Amino acid sequence: MAGKVKTICEEKIVPIIEEMGYEVVEVEYAKKSDGMNLTFYIDCENGVNIDDCEKVSKTIDPVLEELNPTEDSPYILSVSSPGLDRPLKSDRDLKRHLDKEISVTLFAKENGQKKFDGILKSYDDKSITLQTSKNIQNIEKSKIAHIVPIIKF
Repeated sequence: MAGKVKTICEEKIVPIIEEMGYEVVEVEYAKKSDGMNLTFYIDCENGVNIDDCEKVSKTIDPVLEELNPTEDSPYILSVSSPGLDRPLKSDRDLKRHLDKEISVTLFAKENGQKKFDGILKSYDDKSITLQTSKNIQNIEKSKIAHIVPIIKF
């Protein structure tokens, strides 16, 4: 059922949120300590605040009521920011982080190293290019387990 709910929401609700000017980073329908939760993680170029989340929630709630993707099973609707340190997964994420510091973790060590920190210089369908403190590192995307921004306060 979780897959069906997620698919319905991706097809019918995500376009509504995108029309509002937000990017939907992820749709999650999962059991939490307080029951089933349907969560939409949203982002936009200037970041997301509580008012953005409330606006999206109020817009999609009546549409979800009409769609009834959970077939009357109760759930809690949440709209949230993915957070500053969310993993970079899409080309859109990478584009937003060009010339910024990121941390890349590989599935397996390469030349004795599994983690690389540096400035994202470029990317394409198959690899990313990272300027580390030592050199320019080309890393195949298929070898990457995780990419996150480096946050400095």
